[in-house]
Amino acid sequence: MTEHIMVGVDGSAPATAAVEWAAADARRRGRSLRLVHVCERWPPSLGEAQSRYCADVLEAAAERAREVTPDVEVTTESRSGNVVEQLITGSASADSAVLGSRGRGGFAGMLLGSVGAAVAGHATGPVVIVRGPAEDRYGRIVVGYDGSECSQAAMEYAIEQARARQAHVRVVYAWQVPMSAPYASAYSKVLESTFEQQQRTAREAVIPWRDKNPDIELTDEQVSEHPVSALMNASASADLVVVGSRGMGGFASAVLGSVSRGVLHHVTCPVAVVRPRGERTS
Repeated sequence: MTEHIMVGVDGSAPATAAVEWAAADARRRGRSLRLVHVCERWPPSLGEAQSRYCADVLEAAAERAREVTPDVEVTTESRSGNVVEQLITGSASADSAVLGSRGRGGFAGMLLGSVGAAVAGHATGPVVIVRGPAEDRYGRIVVGYDGSECSQAAMEYAIEQARARQAHVRVVYAWQVPMSAPYASAYSKVLESTFEQQQRTAREAVIPWRDKNPDIELTDEQVSEHPVSALMNASASADLVVVGSRGMGGFASAVLGSVSRGVLHHVTCPVAVVRPRGERTS
């Protein structure tokens, strides 16, 4: 079993929030914490300054982690090379990877930076994207579930998080009208019947999870709207939103589906993107 949580740090405010989130998660789930900073190539004349900067970034992150959770083992690691490649490599031996939504190179108006999107799309195991310090506690984990292999992995992670937090899980299934509006009205009864069938199927799919986890309060809801919109609405009272890397509608070659990408760009609470560990990425 992988026993450490990896956190990518770069000295930015979102990265500090990621350290705080990961430290608390490590304490709850009995993991150690590994803080990783990737030193990109600087001009040779600035080599000494770069070394000092990288060391300072790791030292500050480690100090903050120990302030938050003094009982959690914290280690640091400095890597060199491409940030995305190094973090993806590091995720292979980690329980999960935690990143800030934007690094120092991000634009202020962007909720999700390019590094976060790339790592979430290719890392091994869960990747948690953290926007900022948590201000509220709701005792609720929201998970998007459509029965796909990736959503089953997401459900397992959501239940693990809920158990560690003594929180409950809210399972969201969203179904979209599969045709354009001008034609939808002509088939309203058919669509209504189809959605009712989808609701029954979705409810039944949750029953085995509830039976296997009697210690977890697990509620479910089925809505007729875009999955990203449904998860955004549910996230307003959630501590964490969990999605699979892609769902039933995803193409096998698309390691990050449109729903998971949309949630990462629009949901403001921490978001975990989960894929089965046996799944290969390229």
